[in-house]
Amino acid sequence: MLDGVSFGRAVDSDVAAITGLVRTAYQLYVPRMGREPAPMGADFAGLVAAGRVTVARAAGVVMGVMVTEPRLDHLLIGNLAVSDAVRGRGVGGALLRVAESEARELGLAELRLYTNVTMTENLEYYPRRGFREVDRRTEDGFDRVFFVRELPPA
Repeated sequence: MLDGVSFGRAVDSDVAAITGLVRTAYQLYVPRMGREPAPMGADFAGLVAAGRVTVARAAGVVMGVMVTEPRLDHLLIGNLAVSDAVRGRGVGGALLRVAESEARELGLAELRLYTNVTMTENLEYYPRRGFREVDRRTEDGFDRVFFVRELPPA
């Protein structure tokens, strides 16, 4: 997909790198939200063990992370984070394409995700990648914005 970047399921030895990448990626939102965003407290060891984490690697280093969860009628993207070192170089978009492939393999016709209302960068990013906003509500104490992207026929 991208020169020198490979994509695959995370393994146990990736957990520390994943945790560090996510904490760094989300740190800028803490002052905006007044608390840590939910992904900063995720159990990445458990998510990796469950096979729910995809990583992007360049030169053996984890540069991007995506957590997915198959649901009855869609694939939920629970977290998408990219290292500052490669931000803007297409790693996030490539991870979204991996999610699309995963959904298709599972026979699911749409991707869903949510972000926080204070993450204004995401509110612009996802619509540029074909997602449309479908709801805003407070959930688990977070003001969330929900997005859906229907997958075109293969």
